[in-house]
Amino acid sequence: MKKNSPIGIFDSGVGGLSVLRAIHKHLPNEDLFYFADQGHVPYGQRSLEEVRRFSIEITDFLLAKGAKIIIVACNTASAAALHHLREKFPDTPFVGMEPAVKPAAEQTNSGVVGVLATPATFQGKLYASVVERFASNVTVLQNTCDGLVEEIERGTLDGENTRQILDDALRDMLGRGLDTLVMGCTHYPFVIPLIEEIAGINVRVIDPAPAVAKQVEYRLESINAKSTGNAEGAIQLYTSGDAERLASLLPKLGFENFPVTGIERCFLSTTLL
Repeated sequence: MKKNSPIGIFDSGVGGLSVLRAIHKHLPNEDLFYFADQGHVPYGQRSLEEVRRFSIEITDFLLAKGAKIIIVACNTASAAALHHLREKFPDTPFVGMEPAVKPAAEQTNSGVVGVLATPATFQGKLYASVVERFASNVTVLQNTCDGLVEEIERGTLDGENTRQILDDALRDMLGRGLDTLVMGCTHYPFVIPLIEEIAGINVRVIDPAPAVAKQVEYRLESINAKSTGNAEGAIQLYTSGDAERLASLLPKLGFENFPVTGIERCFLSTTLL
């Protein structure tokens, strides 16, 4: 494994870019390769078997590109596939997403915590385990925010539909004393400004991405694989969807115009383009 090899990151779409942003800020000298599986977004409504298959094939792709570590920047894929990925690729270090229920339970004053995530995340054993271990003494409210991933994929971060979805999700939670809210999907941090506008200043919003970035650094240090370069790391994006559409979406999400490559060959289980 070469220290200056890239970090591989993937998600069902643009959501994992919130994690990429945190990793780039924390480890600015690392090259980052990101795969957005927009040909299959959203993952939250797919079967566990499908998500596992996609995750394995994307991992193969990123490893073929020389990735030294794989970041599963998707809560749904982490819940469905992370264990299987570690079994199938025992020599590859992985970092996945875990709903930040523990810090939320530790920080709440009202004893009421909210979690916004996809149906697949809520149905997974990982989420149930986290709640059982760390949130037995608090009330945990949850909402799937149906349609929110699709709105973010369109770049409508503060549109009428986006606002309505979040208003519907938060109204009951706020009425029941919510004071701490967990982003349980990597897409959702892109609408934190709107969430804070709706929820008000008394609700703490937890984005797990900075903690994931620190975990990536720890894993790289543990295998002596941190980059030795001094220059700012390069960022390369790949998508199983429309490359031009992803490129046009980047400024709306607060990113520069990073290179985007569409994967035209059918390396996944269904035709991508």
